[in-house]
Amino acid sequence: MPLSDDDVREILRLIDESPLAELHVETDGFVLHVTRDVGEDAAPARTEPVPSEGLLTIEAPMIGTFYRAPGPGEPPFVEVGSTVEPTTVVCIIEVMKMMNSVPAGVAGTLVEVCRENAQPVEYGQPLFRVQPA
Repeated sequence: MPLSDDDVREILRLIDESPLAELHVETDGFVLHVTRDVGEDAAPARTEPVPSEGLLTIEAPMIGTFYRAPGPGEPPFVEVGSTVEPTTVVCIIEVMKMMNSVPAGVAGTLVEVCRENAQPVEYGQPLFRVQPA
């Protein structure tokens, strides 16, 4: 489902009213990548997993609503103790009624879930911590 001009305007309005420095949206045949200078207090965007006491962090790749399971009443994609591979889907982030699967991007054992289900997340926020394989 392609984005309309109104969808793009709404995305730009949302980023303008938020503290976000960067937003990346992809749909079939359309990519929107917006960056802006939010002042010297802004932390640099991270694209690689960040080691924290020997752990890797799976970060939110976009802003939206974080869901641990594929649907209401269904079991979570992963739990603490789950083994993940880079392609393992660990959660869904909903953006404007579009469900986006989030792969782990790393291999190892899940040791921490950093966000509550159905809560808003921002780009770069930690979602999970993984002990590398």
